[in-house]
Amino acid sequence: MYTPINKLLMQGVVDSWGRLSTSLAVWAFCLTVTACAGVEHKDTLPTVASVDLARYAGTWHEIARLPMWFQRHCVDSKAIYTSRPDGSIGVHNECLTDSGGIDQAEGVATVIDPKTNARLTVVFDNFFARLFGSTRDGNYWILALDPEYRTAMVGTPDRRFLWILSRAPQLEEATYQRLVEQAKRLRFPTTDLIRTRRPTS
Repeated sequence: MYTPINKLLMQGVVDSWGRLSTSLAVWAFCLTVTACAGVEHKDTLPTVASVDLARYAGTWHEIARLPMWFQRHCVDSKAIYTSRPDGSIGVHNECLTDSGGIDQAEGVATVIDPKTNARLTVVFDNFFARLFGSTRDGNYWILALDPEYRTAMVGTPDRRFLWILSRAPQLEEATYQRLVEQAKRLRFPTTDLIRTRRPTS
């Protein structure tokens, strides 16, 4: 027999299921945002003490990187940084793909640590980036930078992503190995590094 008590019990089940479904949806969304933004911390990751952004601007060639889905087809990548009037940095990423095409992406980098200028957050002009936005801790940390601004190493605080960069398309092996050793000491998975192979001119 269907009684008011049955109705109340059924309503309670429906309400509980609705709250559970909502909680699961919120949890899944938060998990997705956290994974995409890379905000999980293992411990403190040191950056360089100071960066002159005007000197840092210009072209940087990728020498090596950790695997990244957005670069899965890239075989030769470079980034071009430009100073903007509002103090942010224009970002132009470009790569030659394994099929011979060119992939490009435009973005903006904003300093989140003005004491050093070594921690920035970069947002690219696409739907995914606009949906999830930037992270409070940033996703572009400058971990190494030589005094002449010829080589740099950039990573994310969760240690999922790492790039070794050079002003020149080629980097001396000794310098490369020194940066790899530094990354290893910082507990990046250096055995997974993908090294760019460019023909020497």
